[in-house]
Amino acid sequence: MYKKILLATDGSEHSRRAAEHAIAMAKCTGGSKIEIVYVIDDDNAKSDVLQNWNKADLGDKRKDRIKFAEQQAKEAEVPYEIKTLHGEPGHAIVEYTNKNNMDVVVIGSRGLNVLQELVLGSVSHKVAKMANCPVLIVK
Repeated sequence: MYKKILLATDGSEHSRRAAEHAIAMAKCTGGSKIEIVYVIDDDNAKSDVLQNWNKADLGDKRKDRIKFAEQQAKEAEVPYEIKTLHGEPGHAIVEYTNKNNMDVVVIGSRGLNVLQELVLGSVSHKVAKMANCPVLIVK
């Protein structure tokens, strides 16, 4: 049913549960592939660099945020690919989803940045409103 599954992840607990659902969906349909997407928010990139002045530490921090989803996909023997995007997370995910004709997006209901969610609106809400495919929002 869903061959091209986009999993948006940021390392939060909600995105971990989203990864479990995306993997379960992929296992139900032969030939499915998950694209694990992590978005580097340009607004937060400067503060990340200042807080993690050692480039290796910054790269490790970002890799840790996708490690769970990657590990789960490997263990489940589900084909996956990792994509790193840049920009405002909601718009970057929607643009990538629509441009690549994804069949479904699986995303956590809340990410790591609760303050941004309160001020600017939820990333998952933006994706659900603007994506051209079904969106599964996982609590």
